[in-house]
Amino acid sequence: MGEAAREELAGTRPRVGVSSCLLGAEVRFNGGHKRYRFLTDDLAPYVDWVPYCPEVEIGLGTPREPIRLTAAGRLVNRGGTLDHTAAMTALPMPAELDGYVFKAKSPSCGIRAIPRYRDDGEPADHAGRGLYAGRVLDRFPVLATEDEGRLNDAGLREAFTERIFAAARLRALLGGPWEARQVVEFHAAHKLQLLAHDPARYRSAGRIVAAAGTAPRDSTAAAYRDVFLAAMASPATRGRHANALLHAYSRIGRELDRARREDVVGRIDAYRRGEEPLSVPVALLAHYASGGELPWLAAQTYLRPFPGALRLRHYV
Repeated sequence: MGEAAREELAGTRPRVGVSSCLLGAEVRFNGGHKRYRFLTDDLAPYVDWVPYCPEVEIGLGTPREPIRLTAAGRLVNRGGTLDHTAAMTALPMPAELDGYVFKAKSPSCGIRAIPRYRDDGEPADHAGRGLYAGRVLDRFPVLATEDEGRLNDAGLREAFTERIFAAARLRALLGGPWEARQVVEFHAAHKLQLLAHDPARYRSAGRIVAAAGTAPRDSTAAAYRDVFLAAMASPATRGRHANALLHAYSRIGRELDRARREDVVGRIDAYRRGEEPLSVPVALLAHYASGGELPWLAAQTYLRPFPGALRLRHYV
């Protein structure tokens, strides 16, 4: 993959679905919104939002009577006199998304712990997903999804952001007139990133890439997309990050003098022990890669998986 192609992929903007109220749209049942500043202020300059409110899409007004899920999975008004299940399940599924941020605690958009109610109005003994969100997650099981509540956690925020940018780069590659060598180079550039998430799937993806020149084009793209996104969905751990960093060091160690080698290894060990954030050893490797003498390292998306201005790795 040439430098121009690499820069083009690196600049790809994720296309992310989002509950409209989180961007400030006044579509809540009470006529208000739930603007979430990480989305509107921090991420907005770098992503293309696809806002959607399924409750408005099925014709419910604003403001409106609150709705709830029954124990049987029906979506009804609070009094149980109106059933919106058929309309909600008929909504079209989104397309070409790299991620989705749902509204927490919503009976349509919540992705976890949404209460259900018995006919007598009392909570049932089980909870689950909102009706619309559940359909999206069933249709796209490896799509990067979160709700705004969980995005308050620094680690989950970093992981979600990393996934949407990785998915966007893959979409940009496979959505164009790609050649086998470009898939090989894409996979090589994501090596450290994949190793930090799922070494086994990294190897599985490598076998798909090795056959890219002879296997059918469509099946190659589909297989690689599934394995790549599943690998990125596997949570990166401190141990896997440290192993990926040491792998990078093993590739460049001979190019560094003794003092610099000891510095790199020391920073990686400090991160493994939880004494320094991930940004410290990554910044050190990025510094050595910036000189132009370490092209393999410089090409690794791991060093800059998302815009540096987001500063997300300072907290993990």
